[in-house]
Amino acid sequence: MFGSREMPLLSKEGDITIGGAFSIYSQISMPSFSNYETPKPFKCSRINLREFRFLQTMIFAIEKINNSSILLPNVSIGYRAFDSCGSTLPSTHSVMGLINGEDKTWSKNCSSVHAIIGASESSSTIAMQQISGVFQIPMISHFATCACLSNRKEYPFFFRTIPSDYYQSRALAKLVKHFGWTWVGAVRSDNDYGNNGMATFIEAASKEGICVEYSETISRTGSREHIEKAVRVIQRGTANVLVAFLAQGEMDVLLEEVLKQNVTGLQWVGSESWITANYLAKKRYSGILTGSLGFAITKAKIPGLKEFLFKVNPSQDPQSNLLKEFWETTFGCSFQSSVPGTKLCSGSERLQDADNAFTYVSELRISNNVYKAVYAVAHALHSMMKCKQSGEKLNHLCNLKDQLEPRQVAKQLQNVNFTLESGEQVYFDENGDPAATYELVNWQRNHAGGIVFMTVGKYDASQPNGNEFTMNNKPLSVCSENCLQGFRQATIKGKPICCFSCVLCAGGEISNTNNSAECSQCPPEYWSNVDHSKCVPKVIEFLSYGETMGALLTAISLCGASLTLAVLCVFFNFRHTPLVKASNSELSFLLLFSLTLCFLCSLTFIGQPTEWSCMLRHTAFGIAFALCISCILAKTITVVMAFKAKRPVNTVPQCSASLQRTSVLGCTLIQVLICVIWLAFDPPFPHKNMVYAREKIILECFLGSPIAFWAVMAYIGLLALLCFGFAFLARRLPDNFNEAKFITFSMLIFSAVWLTFIPAYVTSPGKFTVAVEIFAILASSFGLLFCIFAPKCYILLLKPERNTKKYLMRRNQSKTQ
Repeated sequence: MFGSREMPLLSKEGDITIGGAFSIYSQISMPSFSNYETPKPFKCSRINLREFRFLQTMIFAIEKINNSSILLPNVSIGYRAFDSCGSTLPSTHSVMGLINGEDKTWSKNCSSVHAIIGASESSSTIAMQQISGVFQIPMISHFATCACLSNRKEYPFFFRTIPSDYYQSRALAKLVKHFGWTWVGAVRSDNDYGNNGMATFIEAASKEGICVEYSETISRTGSREHIEKAVRVIQRGTANVLVAFLAQGEMDVLLEEVLKQNVTGLQWVGSESWITANYLAKKRYSGILTGSLGFAITKAKIPGLKEFLFKVNPSQDPQSNLLKEFWETTFGCSFQSSVPGTKLCSGSERLQDADNAFTYVSELRISNNVYKAVYAVAHALHSMMKCKQSGEKLNHLCNLKDQLEPRQVAKQLQNVNFTLESGEQVYFDENGDPAATYELVNWQRNHAGGIVFMTVGKYDASQPNGNEFTMNNKPLSVCSENCLQGFRQATIKGKPICCFSCVLCAGGEISNTNNSAECSQCPPEYWSNVDHSKCVPKVIEFLSYGETMGALLTAISLCGASLTLAVLCVFFNFRHTPLVKASNSELSFLLLFSLTLCFLCSLTFIGQPTEWSCMLRHTAFGIAFALCISCILAKTITVVMAFKAKRPVNTVPQCSASLQRTSVLGCTLIQVLICVIWLAFDPPFPHKNMVYAREKIILECFLGSPIAFWAVMAYIGLLALLCFGFAFLARRLPDNFNEAKFITFSMLIFSAVWLTFIPAYVTSPGKFTVAVEIFAILASSFGLLFCIFAPKCYILLLKPERNTKKYLMRRNQSKTQ
């Protein structure tokens, strides 16, 4: 144990020391041996960022325990970390360095560490345990899975936080059987891990009726010719499924050669060593490994680890070449300015901006095993450090921590049973193994085209025989992703039928199952929902009182009716004055009453159409306006005949009050007759219009007989035309008593409104058709009210001096003199 000392990569002093052995470097250059000279030392290179994360996880756990006031209070834990380089020879050097320490003096404990965490490979672990076991130093591996290490006779001081391959190999056999793959190929690492694991798999597979076509070996330190030969065997084989029981180093070597020989079309089934290695999921290998299946260690979360890893910096230990090399590898820079073509490292770069195996902490599996291993040692030490104070002297171990013997730690490790803050229980069985549970992982592509590790099943060895293996979902191996509800499959020209694109169902069509070939049409009164996954009743549209437009038109209608009643009150109050008498008060009152009906009849157009409202709205409108225009026509005729009767040559009889009433009643009855015939033979009725807008139902009043509707409109137009004609004839009558010019102007407005209404009514969609009709009613009613009655109200209320018989007859007398 004496000679050239192996120095730790990272270290820290403490009351108790834990050793660590990790494959920090992944490439080893073996020296050439000669009988005539001293062998040159081997050299390890190419830092493994994943393994460096394992080392930092060990340091994080130790620092967390040192800061704890519950676990090992007043006791500090130190550490000494070495590189095993993933090979047996460097591992031997590492364990010797861990045992020797830095002093060349003899120690009673024969070891500078009380326990060892590591190593990451089964062969390295076996080599280290064969030496450390002699000194009864407990060793807890986070990644060594060889079933041979469960042999307590050979390895009595070995523990691990990762299940034995005894269970994984059988789980892989059950997985292959589950999918009906009875003809498979196999490739393994040429070491204890691969050879023992594959032997167990082949034994279990034969019991399941599975045949293995070939079983090739890969060694990362082997010759190029051997690797090429193994890949050629895989390529020429007829098995489409390849079971790869490989460590990461061998997996890297194999994939490079697979790429070189362009081996594709294989279904990969992997071991826990590489199945969740994030760097393998990058674009370079994703085309080969997409769809891979394998069992992985259950993932967990370690609070605070991410933040701790981001704080790693060369400034923590300026003398550490490992930290500098890690920094240079991560950021592609160099601390030496003499390196051409490489930027200079400043040390202020941010690990948060890096994306590599060191910073990838979204799925902590093996790192969690390291974390559990450190805590297992801490709990074992804690149970040894409990001091008895019940009247006895303090336990000797409480005062003499330096005399703790590793074999005592190993004894306590066998009995540890504790629960982490995540809720996971940690303990070891009689062989030093943990509970065997695995997650079945499937490599799937996400929508961005990247690889994600999807958990699709579970294997729990503690379950009864036959129930150990369960699957949540079958892994996908498809040309196209499933079309969800609301989509249909559309074939892609030039592609096989299993390759398709997903097309959203058209409006009014749905698909309520995945991968629908066609979309289904909704019933006439239904429409597709937002997701196009089910039919929902169509929105029913009509002009309601609750919406803004309906409420506004209602308010205008009521304002118009109120204003008309106000004018009626004014006229009634001044009914004995010359102006009101001259305006034919009886016809004026009837005209104001009819205008009130015109304003109010617009309310029948608002609200949900019913059978009665549909019959009422058009007939009330037609009769009210016929009465209104009839009154205006009678007033116009009265004015014309009254003035023309004064001429001596005129023989036309003066228009009496009874004749006025008869003319108004007669003209109105004609409109009533048209409406009665309309209602008797083909009345309006509620109608669901589903033609204009497919996504909604427009609830409207169907005219029944369009001829009757336009007959009503034509009759109102005829009356208006007659009014306009008579008013035009009376335009030159004396100004002070001339209603004719106001009637003429009112008829011009009335005609303009209704002539504009016709094209607007025909082209307006849905509820806007009703709104246009209401607008025409209100506009024409306001036009008649203001043109005929506004001048009279102006005189009655603001110019009472003009409301005299003398003023009204003044111009007429001047013209007759």
